[in-house]
Amino acid sequence: MEPDRDITGVDVVDRPGYPGPFVRADAADRLPFADGEFDLAYSSSVIEHVEPGRRAAFAAEVRRVARGIYVQTPAFSFPIEPHALLPFAHWLPVRLRRGYWRLGAAGSWEEIHLLRRGELAELFPGAEIRAERVGPLAKSWVALTPRARA
Repeated sequence: MEPDRDITGVDVVDRPGYPGPFVRADAADRLPFADGEFDLAYSSSVIEHVEPGRRAAFAAEVRRVARGIYVQTPAFSFPIEPHALLPFAHWLPVRLRRGYWRLGAAGSWEEIHLLRRGELAELFPGAEIRAERVGPLAKSWVALTPRARA
């Protein structure tokens, strides 16, 4: 936990060991927070786990509850799938991907939908989209907006 920081965790499953305030909720549904309640909404490697049809609702809630955002997600264009740690896995059709997935580090199958830069930009209009790079390749995308003064 950061000193002098009040960091509220949100997840769809209970996190009993979370070291601060915690709310079990689905961020694609209305969260139990006021508009702009937080200085910053921080989401790292989460949005790719949200079903594509629910992503706009997830993004809207992130934007609603915080005055600034930091949303990071692995890049679809990067050749190594970051959950299974397998080359090209996320580029395969689902029927082929399921079998290949068993060879990777992820364990059990999960339907994960990695995002392209434009998809992240569309979900977070006005945000600066930055690349986290490995050499010349974008490993992940980050949507950033500055924290507005309360």
